[in-house]
Amino acid sequence: MKAMNLVANLAPVTSAERDPRWAALVTRDPAFDGKFVYSVKTTGVYCRPACPSRLAKPENIAFHADCAEAERAGFRPCLRCRPNEASLAERHAAVIADACRRIEASEEVPALDTLARAAGVSPYHFHRLFKSITGLTPKAYGAAHRSRRVRDHLSDGKGSVTEAIYDAGFGSSSRFYETSNKVLGMTPSAFRAGGVEAQIKFAVGECSLGAILVATSGKGVCAIFLGDDPDALVRDLQDRFPKADLIGGDAEFEALVSKVVGFVEAPGIGLDLPLDLRGTAFQERVWQALRDIPAGETVSYSQIAERIGAPRAVRAVAQACAANALAVAIPCHRVVRNDGGLSGYRWGVERKRALLLKESRS
Repeated sequence: MKAMNLVANLAPVTSAERDPRWAALVTRDPAFDGKFVYSVKTTGVYCRPACPSRLAKPENIAFHADCAEAERAGFRPCLRCRPNEASLAERHAAVIADACRRIEASEEVPALDTLARAAGVSPYHFHRLFKSITGLTPKAYGAAHRSRRVRDHLSDGKGSVTEAIYDAGFGSSSRFYETSNKVLGMTPSAFRAGGVEAQIKFAVGECSLGAILVATSGKGVCAIFLGDDPDALVRDLQDRFPKADLIGGDAEFEALVSKVVGFVEAPGIGLDLPLDLRGTAFQERVWQALRDIPAGETVSYSQIAERIGAPRAVRAVAQACAANALAVAIPCHRVVRNDGGLSGYRWGVERKRALLLKESRS
C-alpha cells in the first residue's frame, strides 16, 4: 500500500521534461546557445539555454526554435542573458577573427599589447582567448600564416624563391631557411617545382582492411593510405607529390610495409617509425595528441581540443584529423563523437570500426 501511495504522489512528467532539449537546459550547456530558446510562462520572458537565471518549474517552460518564434508567442527577451543579441561566444569569436585579419595584414606579427588594445581587453585575457579559439598563440598563428603564404607564393611559380620568402613576411631569408625543411618538407626550390627533387619510395600491400600503401621520404614515413583499389592509392600518392620521383620499394622496403600491416592486424605490437609530418603547427599538435592515445581507448574531438589547450577549437581538431595522411601511425580512428558514435573517417567508417575492434581485442 505504501508503494502504491508513493507512486500516486509522484509528479507527472511534463512535456518540457520529455523534450530532448531539457537536458541542455538543466545543465545550462552554452553549446546550445543559438540552437533554441525557452520561455517561462510566469515571467513572460524567453532566455538562452545557458541563462544564469534560476530554473523555472518545468510546467511553466516551453521551447522555441528561435527568438522570432518566442516573440510571436508573446514573450519578450530576458534582460539578463539577452537572447536576441549576439552571445558572448559569438562576440569573442568576432574579436579574435578581427585579430587574425590584423595579423595576416601585417608584415610582422603585431605586439600582444597592440592586439589586446584593439580588442579592448587585457593582454593576458586576449592571449588566453586567442589560444582557446584558434588553438594557437598569436605568435604561432602569425608564423603559420607566413608559412602558408610562402607555400602559396612558391606554388604559383611567379618570382624568385627569395621574393616569395620576403613577400610572405619573413624578415630575412636565413630565418626562413632555418625552418624550411619543417615547413615545406624539402628545400624551397624543390617545393616550388612540385617536389621534383624529392624521392619517394612506396609499395602497395594487402591487409584485412583492403589495400594499403606505405611511402617514405628521406625524413621518414610520409604516407599510409588505405582503400579498396591499389591503383587509386598510387594515384593519391602522385597527387600528393605531383613532381616527386616515385620509386617502387625494394625487398628491404617490403619489410617496412610488412611491419605496418602487422601493426594493423595486431595493434598490441606497437608501431615505432620515424614520421615525416607535413602540417601546420596546430595540426602537428593535434597529431601528437592522437599518438598519445593508447591502443584500445577512444577520446572525443572536444577532449583532444582540451588536451592541446584549445577547448573551443573542436572543429579545427576534426579538420586536422581529416588532413591526416598517415593512417594507423597517427591514430585518428581513435577519435569519436561526444556520444561515442563513429563519425567520418578519411578511409571509411567501416575501417574505423574494424580498427577499433582489433584494438579492443589486442
